Amino acid sequence: MTITADSAASNGRLRASGDTQPAALTPPFLVPLRAPGARSGARVPAGTRASAADGRGRSEAALRGRDARLMMLQRPLWSLLCDHYFRLEVSGWERLPAETSLLVGVHSGGALTMDAWTLVAEWYRRFGDRRILHATAHDVLMAAPGLGHYFRANGVLRASREAVSGALAAGRDVIVWPGGEQDAMRNWRKRDRAVLAGRRGFVRLAITSGVPIVPVATVGGHDTVFVLSEGRFLARWSGGLGRRLRGATLPITLGVPLGVSLEILPTHIPLPAKIRTELLDPIEVEHDPERAGDVEYVDRIYREVEAAIQAGMNRLAARRRFPVFG
Repeated sequence: MTITADSAASNGRLRASGDTQPAALTPPFLVPLRAPGARSGARVPAGTRASAADGRGRSEAALRGRDARLMMLQRPLWSLLCDHYFRLEVSGWERLPAETSLLVGVHSGGALTMDAWTLVAEWYRRFGDRRILHATAHDVLMAAPGLGHYFRANGVLRASREAVSGALAAGRDVIVWPGGEQDAMRNWRKRDRAVLAGRRGFVRLAITSGVPIVPVATVGGHDTVFVLSEGRFLARWSGGLGRRLRGATLPITLGVPLGVSLEILPTHIPLPAKIRTELLDPIEVEHDPERAGDVEYVDRIYREVEAAIQAGMNRLAARRRFPVFG
């Protein structure tokens, strides 16, 4: 799990000495929130969801709750992976506001973003059902047979404005990765770079939903697979395929067991890289819905969040002695 932000309010902070994150397993690579334009209401009613009937039904199902039996069954596995395989370190819990928050971060590792998965798992270990965190995922993954059902059973939402605003209105925390595929599929040489891809929809969502933004910094996830090329030339050459996948990349990765491969859906087993994640100081936003249409204000908050995440990643990366081993 990961987060970072700028200025913390003096009150309303949660001292999470014994709390944990949600569903022990949820998000793969995420996409930017669609249709991020400003909305007129301060909060979207909990019943408001994505416009497509099937997408709306699935989002509502995820919001109604996770599969409690699945959560309990998979918890030992995710505890083992977090504690021993990825040697996860999550810090900054004391910065998490007591109020509902929109977490914003980066995620890495191709189609299997283990920094995102482990953060959500750790959240569940800390908070259980006392404080639910919804992750968000790409339509391609949410629609995949088996995989999509598994994500929904873990409370994962489609990365849409309607689904996220509905969860926030219901008092649920949500984490988004605005950089989407450009973030998760960035070249390994850019592994310590915060990529939000200029997508500012999360700022407007925070304003119109009346919640603070909690930035999340993380490093190590991009050492679980080596992205040799972002494959932007392939995405352009493929034409319709790139558009159908809603992405600008068709990455070429080096991983286990296939070696060099084209990764659209997962083709590798993540390497046991050490993952470090930090929740950063919350960034408060104005709650006047009119501010969501203020381009200059939205841009300022966006740059503040981006800078906070990058500074956090720089600190965490400085502690790494060697790729994968940490």
